[in-house]
Order: sequence, then C-alpha cells, then structure tokens
Amino acid sequence: MAEKIGFVGVGRMGANMARRLKDVGYTITAVYDARPESAAEVANELGAEACAKLARVTELADVIITVVTDDKAMLKIFGDKKDSLLKAAKGRVFVNCATVSPKTHTDVEKLCKKAGAASLEGCMASSINQARQGTLYLMCAGDEAVFNQVKPVLTKLSDEGKLMRYIGGAGKAAQVKALVNMVMNINTAGLAEGLGLGAALGLDLKMLMEIFSQTGANSRVLVTDGEDMVNRDHSCFFSAAHAAKDSGIALGVAKTKKLNLPLATATYKQYTKLTKMGLGGLDKSGIAELTFKGRAGKGLKK
Repeated sequence: MAEKIGFVGVGRMGANMARRLKDVGYTITAVYDARPESAAEVANELGAEACAKLARVTELADVIITVVTDDKAMLKIFGDKKDSLLKAAKGRVFVNCATVSPKTHTDVEKLCKKAGAASLEGCMASSINQARQGTLYLMCAGDEAVFNQVKPVLTKLSDEGKLMRYIGGAGKAAQVKALVNMVMNINTAGLAEGLGLGAALGLDLKMLMEIFSQTGANSRVLVTDGEDMVNRDHSCFFSAAHAAKDSGIALGVAKTKKLNLPLATATYKQYTKLTKMGLGGLDKSGIAELTFKGRAGKGLKK
C-alpha cells in the first residue's frame, strides 16, 4: 500500500471513499474541493493536506481519484490553463469516478497521455453507504494495464473486487453507466406513476407494493424508493438533478446512434421539471411529487 492517494471532489461520495481507503491502510495525502470548507474538514479528519490548487494534489499523490459533478467540471480540472491536475503529472494515474459523457472520458484520457499520465474510468453504480463500506459497484474502462496497476486500490472499494468489472477501452464504462442510470430512472418514474395512480384509486399502498414485489412489477427501485415515495421521505442519496443530468447523457449517446428513446425522453423531462421547480436536491424518489395527486412539492421540507 505504498501509493499515496489524492481526492478531487470530497462531497458525500468522495469523502466516504477516502474514509474507506484510509480505514484499510492507504495514506490519503491530498484533498481538493470546489468548496474549500469541505476539503478542510475532510483533510483534518484524514490527516491530509487541503489543497488550494489542483496542481498541488498531483504533486502530493500517486493515484488521484476524481469525483466531480459534470462534464464541465471534469474538463476544467484537467484542462484549465491557470490550474490543472496535469501540471507536472508524469507517471500519475487518475481514476475518474463521476458520471460524465463517454466523450469527456476519452478526451481526458488523451489529455492525460499527452502529459505523460494515465487515466481510468471508475464509474460507480452505488450510493453513499456503499462508498463508506467499500461495496461500490465499479465499472472500469481505459487501458487494461492501467486498470491492473490500480486494481489493488479499487478492490478495496468494491467488496474485495467482487463488485468490479473491466469493460473495455476509454468511454465504454461511461456508456454502460449511462444505460444503468437511464433504466434506473425509467423504473423510478414508472414506480412513481404506479403508486400515484394507486393512491388516487384509494388502494392500500403497502398491499400494492407487496403485490408489485411478487409480480412482474417488481424492481430494485421498489426496494430503495417505494416507501420513501409513499412517506414523502426524499432524503437525498441520488438527487433528482443528477437523475436529470444522467438521463440527458444517455439521450446524448442515443442521438449519436440516431435512436429514439421515448421512455428515457419522458423520464428526462420529468426530472428536469422537478429540478426547475426547485426540487432537484430531493432524492430521485422525489419524482413521486409529480404523480401523487395534490403534491407538487407542497408542504415538503426542502
């Protein structure tokens, strides 16, 4: 465990991944966040340096894990002329875990190679609790030699590697992740409509969910989101705003293949509407606010 690990983006996911690696014996040397107070808090907890500059993270770490918000943020940390992770980055490995477009991942790989560094996609299909427990589902893509180089680190984040898949070349894991989130979001929207209609019919929703779970209406989101939709408990594990963004990524990929995806399009519109209503910070289960009669976010604690 000689590698020194740096983190760029220490929100709830990044911070918990850093905590996990610290717990299993890795040295976390540097953290950076767009919100300096977040970086300072995590750095103090883990005995790392809270870096004011991205270049300082690269200076202090061998492997840098990035968990940023979107394509724009991703391109900025690697391509900003004033401050970049790629300043004096020769020999460093960047593991990029954010859900961004496949093209952004391939562009970043090119930038890294030009700087003498390496990059790997480490797309995640899990949430905050799994990040802390080291049981993330990781989809990895890029040069296979780079994957093998950082595999020991990623193994400690993915249940000793049981929940880790190498997909292929740059951009491939991002394609799969886009499809995972697209289908998840469609399922969530479908469940919200089913429960919303059930409520309007005066059905016992507990009974309805039990029947869903034993029939073709069953899905993973029934377990994760069903009760939250009924109880209006939308504590955020995966935000509605991120659901809108990720469905948009999938639709962008579909456009390159000239495919029409009506269900994904409808779901994207629903999550975009929720975000425009100022409810993008709710968990994705918050889409039920658009399907249950009389809700529309009224009376919710935001």
